[in-house]
Amino acid sequence: MTQATKSFLEYLEFERRFSQHTLLAYTKDLSQFNTFIIENQSITTIEDVKHTNIRAWIIALMDEKVLARSINRKLSCLKSYFKYLKSREYITQDPMLKVVAPKVPKRLPQHVTENNMEQLITEVHFDNDFSGTRNQLIIHLLYATGIRCSELIGLKIHDIDKSNATIKVLGKGNKERIVPVVPSVMKLIEGHLTFRTQFTENKNDLLLTDKGQVLYPKIVYNIVKKHLSYVTTIEQRSPHVLRHTFATHLSENGADIKAIKELLGHASLAATQVYTHNSIDRLRKVYEQAHPRAVKETENIHSE
Repeated sequence: MTQATKSFLEYLEFERRFSQHTLLAYTKDLSQFNTFIIENQSITTIEDVKHTNIRAWIIALMDEKVLARSINRKLSCLKSYFKYLKSREYITQDPMLKVVAPKVPKRLPQHVTENNMEQLITEVHFDNDFSGTRNQLIIHLLYATGIRCSELIGLKIHDIDKSNATIKVLGKGNKERIVPVVPSVMKLIEGHLTFRTQFTENKNDLLLTDKGQVLYPKIVYNIVKKHLSYVTTIEQRSPHVLRHTFATHLSENGADIKAIKELLGHASLAATQVYTHNSIDRLRKVYEQAHPRAVKETENIHSE
């Protein structure tokens, strides 16, 4: 390990207070990079590293089938590394300034199909008691409003406006927004409050544990995972999946992207645009049913 690398890692550990996990990852990345430039680029001093050498490493990683997301993590390490070296005058030029990171393919968020959600809403049984009505309300609220798990946990009884069928949600950055609630969910709220009044003297928090304490994320996650497992086999079965499902179903049924943004409480439209996707199968069906040439050619294929 060079003195420059050792100094950088000590800086991360003692000044930046990085975790041991991150330090190990950075140590491994720098070791891999140093080995590459010595063995494949014939560079023995850090001052001689150019952006072309870093690009060569990127290409080598891609040839080894390393994912773009992992490569970008390694480049993030190098970015911090060379920035530190320049600030401490180990080098005069930062080679990372001319390096372009590989594009990471956008991963569409998983969501539950409309049919499966309908099955969960109408067919899955919930006990008619405090716990059962609470669990049912959690599922319905998350799907009907798209609120985050933290926002669900933070709901207060006084946030429920029965006359206007809305709830007031405290989102990220303490920003409040008003979200409409369908009548069936408002009825579930009223039904649960009946059991809740008999169960606890807490008149503030809407949702509580079986012991009368404020809900915490793990409980919500377990409730959602359990009930989603009845209707879907998707890998992710979390409260956030119901948020994705809410937004995806709105988009697929023609909702305006700006309206979805407001309902989700996103700060920018960019975060919401992921929900404008449509499955290729759905697009193909629309195309085949609507485009004149597609309709003719499909008919010809079936008549052959």
